[in-house]
Amino acid sequence: MSPASYPSEEELAESVRTLESWGLVVEVGEHALDRHGYMAGHDQDRLADLNAAYRDPGVRAIFATRGGAGAYRIAHDVDFAAVRADPKPLIGISDITTLHLALWRHCRVAGVHGFLGGARSEASTRSLLMETEPAVLHRDPAVLTAAVRVGGVATGNVVGGHLGTLAWSVGTGLLDLDGTILFLEAPRAVGLGHVDRQLTQLIRSGSLRGLRGIALGRFPGFEDYTDRDWTVLDVLRDRLEPLDVPVLGGLDAGHGDEPLSLALGPIAELDADAGTLTVDSAVR
Repeated sequence: MSPASYPSEEELAESVRTLESWGLVVEVGEHALDRHGYMAGHDQDRLADLNAAYRDPGVRAIFATRGGAGAYRIAHDVDFAAVRADPKPLIGISDITTLHLALWRHCRVAGVHGFLGGARSEASTRSLLMETEPAVLHRDPAVLTAAVRVGGVATGNVVGGHLGTLAWSVGTGLLDLDGTILFLEAPRAVGLGHVDRQLTQLIRSGSLRGLRGIALGRFPGFEDYTDRDWTVLDVLRDRLEPLDVPVLGGLDAGHGDEPLSLALGPIAELDADAGTLTVDSAVR
């Protein structure tokens, strides 16, 4: 279904083929291809699709067709009682971060920061949904944020996703990060000041009190970007090191081509010295 923006018919059909190849029966939300500006139809219709899936005992997982914009408009009105009565994982990234935050805040339900685009991402998402062993993500030296590290070991539930969406959630009542390992990723939208403001908003709002650790994924678009001799790595170090929690950079998850997927919600151990994030299964 499409809780945020809409996919093309071709993108939707490809997702259906992928899930059917796993042996699943796929049902497409009634309004998945609707259009209302940049969103997949009106708020009440996107919300109706989402709530119908949570109320249907035959539905065992919910895949967002894409991110974009609009999930933040319906996140507070999800039928959380239905979610608690029949928990099922939501899979999506970007603007879907808002729904992940809402489901964690109100229901403590696990989900997946991931999607189906490309063989690597498809395999990673499938593994998280079909297997019950812990998943281990390793620091990848090829990922820009691998150069950011604060040593130490931390244990907590993994929460987070798109940095901008997290910052824009301050004041909405959705952020519940006490005792968690915060996962952050973001594609470049403007410049370094944008990242600085978003991190500062999270810090100054008190939203990061009780945080156990930070895991950094991809920040695509910043690889060759500098602003008065600073890079995004300087901003991340300058804002995150004073928090006095372990920081593990270099996880190959987030926006861009064929990222790995990451379970949100389960307990995880972050070992910044060993360069690993070990996350319990999101499913039973």
